[in-house]
Amino acid sequence: MIKLNGIDYEIEKNEKDAIDEELLKEAVTEYFNDFDYIVGDWAYGKLRLKGFNDKKNKNFKPINDYQNVDSYIKDCCAYGCKYFILKKIEKK
Repeated sequence: MIKLNGIDYEIEKNEKDAIDEELLKEAVTEYFNDFDYIVGDWAYGKLRLKGFNDKKNKNFKPINDYQNVDSYIKDCCAYGCKYFILKKIEKK
């Protein structure tokens, strides 16, 4: 589990040990608070982040549909790159 901006996330995937927790805490801004998932990948030594949502999220937009995360990684990330997927833990 990782806490970012006071929100708890579980690690769904950590391909090739991609998570640098200290750098991630610096990179994740309040912008990502409304997303259900954060996907991070490494390209040219830099961390890139993108938010995704489930369809039940009120902020859902097709471009950020979590159902397309595999296509995003395949088509928009460097081949064979290190990447991770974090899922927001809903408070009950």
